[in-house]
Amino acid sequence: MTMSAGWYLRRLSRMGPREVAGRAGDAVRRRRWRSARPDCPSVTGARFTAVLPEEAIAAVAPDAAKRLVAEADRLMYGHAEFFGVVRDDLDDPDWWRDPKTGLRAPWGYAFDVPYRDEDAVGDIKQIWELSRHQYLTVLAAAYAITGNERYAERVAEHLRSWWAANPPLRGVHWISGIELGIRLLSWVWVRRLLDGWPGAAELFEDNPVALNQIWHHQRWLAGFPSRGSSANNHVIAETAGQFAAACAFNWFPTSARWRSDALRSLDRQLRANTFDSGLNRELATEYHGLVLELGLAAVAEADAADVPVPESLRLVLLRMTDALAAVVDNRLRPPRQGDADDGHGLILDGAGTDRWASLLATGDAVFGRLDWWPEVTATDVRTPLLTALVRPYAKDGTGRPATRPAHFADAGLTVLRGPEEIWCRCDGGPHGFLSIAAHAHADALSVEVRHDGVDVLADPGTYCYHGQPVWRQYFRSTLGHNTLQLDGGDQSVSGGPFLWTRHARTRVLDVDDSGAGVARWAAEHDGYQGSVHHRRVELTAANQELRIVDEVRGPRQEVRLVFHLGPAIAADLVGHRAVLTWIRDGEGRSAVLDLPGQLSWRAHRGETDPPLGWYSAGFGRKEPTTTLVGTGFADGTDGFTTVLGFRG
Repeated sequence: MTMSAGWYLRRLSRMGPREVAGRAGDAVRRRRWRSARPDCPSVTGARFTAVLPEEAIAAVAPDAAKRLVAEADRLMYGHAEFFGVVRDDLDDPDWWRDPKTGLRAPWGYAFDVPYRDEDAVGDIKQIWELSRHQYLTVLAAAYAITGNERYAERVAEHLRSWWAANPPLRGVHWISGIELGIRLLSWVWVRRLLDGWPGAAELFEDNPVALNQIWHHQRWLAGFPSRGSSANNHVIAETAGQFAAACAFNWFPTSARWRSDALRSLDRQLRANTFDSGLNRELATEYHGLVLELGLAAVAEADAADVPVPESLRLVLLRMTDALAAVVDNRLRPPRQGDADDGHGLILDGAGTDRWASLLATGDAVFGRLDWWPEVTATDVRTPLLTALVRPYAKDGTGRPATRPAHFADAGLTVLRGPEEIWCRCDGGPHGFLSIAAHAHADALSVEVRHDGVDVLADPGTYCYHGQPVWRQYFRSTLGHNTLQLDGGDQSVSGGPFLWTRHARTRVLDVDDSGAGVARWAAEHDGYQGSVHHRRVELTAANQELRIVDEVRGPRQEVRLVFHLGPAIAADLVGHRAVLTWIRDGEGRSAVLDLPGQLSWRAHRGETDPPLGWYSAGFGRKEPTTTLVGTGFADGTDGFTTVLGFRG
C-alpha cells in the first residue's frame, strides 16, 4: 500500500505548526545522516551490572518454566508462528524476507525503503516482528532457568547474524522507532538472562559490533522521536527502550543525557497517553497492555540501576493496573476494543501463558491487589523476574477505587455485569487519541457481550494493518461493530489506514449500576451529519436479560442494525428471532435474541465481496462467524428494540 498525494495532504492537515516544524527538522536530519554516519565512541572497561537477584529464577513456578522450555525447544527446531504465518526457518532466518509473500525488502538507506508498499517489500509487520528479538528473550530465559548452553549459543548466533545483516541506518529495520525501542529492551533482557553464560560479556560489552549497534539505536531514538499527532504507543516504546538501554548499557559518554531525556519524556508521554481513570487514551485495549508492559519494564531498569523515578510515572502505572483489573470479565479477558496487533513489550513466557493474568500478577506484586480485584491463579515467568528488580510502590490505598469501577467517564467505557457471568461493554467514549486517532474504529455506541468469557455479541477485532485495504476498512468500519449504520456510511470518516479526518462525538447520558437489579446505560453520537443515534442498554439481573433500544433522530434514512456473533456461537434465525447455542466447558449453553420487527433480518457468514461475517482472534488471522444484519428505514418515530435473553 503506497500513500497518495491526497493522503499526504490529509495527514498534513491533522498536524499543528510545532509538529510540522519538527518533521521538517527530521527530514533535514535524514538527509544529513545519509552521508554522515559516525562511529560509536571508544568504550573501555564496560561491565554489565543490572543482573537478576539470585532468588529470582528459583521463584519461577514449575508449570510456567515447563511452558517456557517447550516454547524454547520449538524455536530451537526452527518453528514459530507470527500473525497466523507458520515458519520453520528460525534455525537460520533471513532477516529481510517476508514469509507470507516470499518477497525480500530492498537494500539501501533506511529512509529510502518504501516500507508501506507491499508489492516492493512484502508484509512489513512480518519482517519487523522477528527482529524485535522477543523470541531471543524466550531462548535466553530458557538458558537462565535450565543452564543449558545450547539456548545461549543460539541467541549469540542470531544476534551476530542480525548485527552483520543490519548495519546502522541500512535497510528496513532502521525505519520505525517502535521497532528500535522494543529491540533495545529485548537486548537488555537477553544480556541479563545470559549473565551466567561464559560468553555473555564477549557477546555484548566486549564486542565492538554490539556496542556500535546499541549506540546507534540510541542515537537514532534521540534523533527521531514520534511527535505531535503520532505521539501514541510508539513514543512510549521509543522512550522505554531508550531509557532501559541507557540504564543497563550505561557505557557511553552520552548515556547519562539519553537516560535523563528518555525518563523525562517517558513520564510526560505516559501521562499524556493515559486518562485519569487509568485507561489508555487510544481506547484500544491491546495497546493498554503494551504500554503497561513497557512502563513496568522501564521502572524495573530504573530500580535496578538505582535511578530515581518520578512518583507521577509509578502512579500512572498503578492506575493503569487498577483499570485493567476493573474491566476484565470473569475469565480475565479485557474488552476487544479498537486496533490490536498482538504487540508485547517484553516476552519471557511460552505459549499458553495468559497475558492479562500475568499483568495483574505483576501489578499485585508491585502495587498490591485491592479486595475487589479478580483472583489470579495462573503462573508466568515474567512476573517473578520483572518484580525481582522493581521496588514495591509504597503508596497507600488512598485514591485507589474502594469498589470495582463500572463506568470510566473520561474514557466513555462502561461495563455492565449481571448474574451467570454476564459481561457487557458499552462504548460511549471519544473517537481515539490525538488528531489522527490512528488506532480507533468507527464503533460509537457499540456493545460487546460475553457469557462466562464466551463472546456472544462480539467485537470482530482488527485482522490487518497494511497491504489489504478492503479488509482494513471492514474491520474498523461501523458495519464491523455491534451498532447502527445510516445510509451505508461510517460514523467517522477515514482518510487512510491510520488516519481519521472527521471524528464522531459521543456523550454518555446516563449510567446506573447501583445494584438495584437493573444496570442501565444511555449515550448518543453525532457522527451522521443531520441525525443523532441514541442508544439505551439495560441489563436485568432477575431474568438475565439485556435490552438494547436504538433511536435515530433526524430525516428518514436507510438503516442497518448489526450484531456480530462470536465464533463459538451457532445461530438459528427465523424471522426476527435467533436462537443462539454454544458449548462452554463441555456444557451446552443457549440464549434467544429477539430482533426489531421493523427491520428485515439476514444472517451473513464468511462473505468476501464485500467482507461481512468475520472474526479475528489475533493479528493476521480471521475465521467465519455469523453476523445478523437488519435493514429498513428510520423515520425518527419508533425505536428499534433488541432483547438478548440468556437461558438458565
